[in-house]
Amino acid sequence: MAGEKVAGDVALDPRLDFLAGTIAGAAAIAVGHPFDTVKVRFQNPSTAGKYSSTFHALTTIVREEGPRGLFKGMASPMASAPILNGFVFAIYGFLMKAQLRSENAVPTLTQVFLAGAGCGILSSAITTPIELVKICQQQILEPTSKRLLSGAPPNIPSTRELARRIYRERGIAGLYRGISATAYREIGFGSYFAAYEASTRFFSRPRPGHDSAEVAGRHPDVPWYGLLISGGFAGAFSWFTTFPFDVVKTRMQSSADGHPRPYRNTWSTIVASYRAEGAGVFFRGLAPTLIRAIPVNMVTFSTFELVVNTLS
Repeated sequence: MAGEKVAGDVALDPRLDFLAGTIAGAAAIAVGHPFDTVKVRFQNPSTAGKYSSTFHALTTIVREEGPRGLFKGMASPMASAPILNGFVFAIYGFLMKAQLRSENAVPTLTQVFLAGAGCGILSSAITTPIELVKICQQQILEPTSKRLLSGAPPNIPSTRELARRIYRERGIAGLYRGISATAYREIGFGSYFAAYEASTRFFSRPRPGHDSAEVAGRHPDVPWYGLLISGGFAGAFSWFTTFPFDVVKTRMQSSADGHPRPYRNTWSTIVASYRAEGAGVFFRGLAPTLIRAIPVNMVTFSTFELVVNTLS
């Protein structure tokens, strides 16, 4: 009926998806960045042996570099990742809409996966340089004791300075080092959205007069704990399925300083890493990533749903 909006209509509004995704992305960065720093330290061969566990890495970084050591490189993702997150949700909604015959159609999980994988691949063009700069900042080791003795301020280049330096020394290709591995990893957005949709459907309780198509569009009838559990499950599941490519990406981008290393491309990095350290290397840093993924994606999806349902 004209003038009426059902949940399915709200679900496929790219403008609302973009706004809600941007706000959710900012909240997620604030919650998860310390664990991302730990993950990068574990995946970087030059620092991996320094830490024995996630907790040991957290406490060691705080002791040697101060609390701000956990937030190194956060400026880069905070300045751009929330907007990128908004684009991810907006592109996901657009690709979903392109697959459905009507606004109220209930998407299959296969359609959800394809829309998620598509938006992930497209977003890798923006994600790659952002993460490269972040990783370069996160792997800078600067003990607090040395700073205190010298009285000098932290010698960490800003996001803009580092990006300019990389571009000046290696051109645009330097900023996009690791893009293939990033794209493979970002296909995991397919499992990310599919896992979330499957989980929320399990928790959904349609209200009288509302059919399943409306509930599938946004999730107003899923209890708050269902949204939290679904978000945490989606984050952990998607990271577990694509984590080896994140290790490969981190190794390629950590070697962007030009030293001769065997990380020339995705395949050579996989082969060299396996020969040197075995299959276990592809899951190094998984523990802090999963610890981070659960609360971060609880915050991401619950914030997204809150904004959408508030403004719809």
